[in-house]
Amino acid sequence: MSPRGVATPDVRERLFAAAERVVERGGPGALTSRAVTTEAGCAKGLLHVHFAGFDEFVAELCLDRFARTAVKAQALSGLAGQGTVARNLDGVALALFDSGGPAISGLAMTRPAASLRIREALASGAPGFTAIQEAITGYLKAEQGLGRVAETIDPRTVALAIVGTAHHLLMTGWPGTPDPRPSMTRLVAALVDG
Repeated sequence: MSPRGVATPDVRERLFAAAERVVERGGPGALTSRAVTTEAGCAKGLLHVHFAGFDEFVAELCLDRFARTAVKAQALSGLAGQGTVARNLDGVALALFDSGGPAISGLAMTRPAASLRIREALASGAPGFTAIQEAITGYLKAEQGLGRVAETIDPRTVALAIVGTAHHLLMTGWPGTPDPRPSMTRLVAALVDG
């Protein structure tokens, strides 16, 4: 545990990673500010020093993870013509399920203040599912230009189906339910390969 008065490096990420581990082990009900700080090995009040409250922490955790996935999705354009289209799309779609994604998303939905903060941030332009959908659409159009995706495939519809399915699986998955990754992989393959 960090001694009192000693700076803790990269506090946000340390607390976020700790929260993900707590949720992976015990589900959303196990996530409390005390559980997070204990898991992170830091002072009990550290979370409240860096966040206005626990709902703010949960919202920021979700927004941070959405933004990371959006960055990964934006990198898809650099993969056009490399690897397989399905594998490239899988990398983005499956990133949403990393580190307890379904449970973290479900947790945010059960905390009205966190859910409101997330909706407000997304409405103000924070990267989320829309940014991921746009990146997938652009990637598929680039692959069509290279002849690696059939002209009969509508990139916007495929992107919506991938993101919509990921969103559904995130909102309905909890620890102990079947792993959503195989379903996502089958969907991507069916949409791209027809």
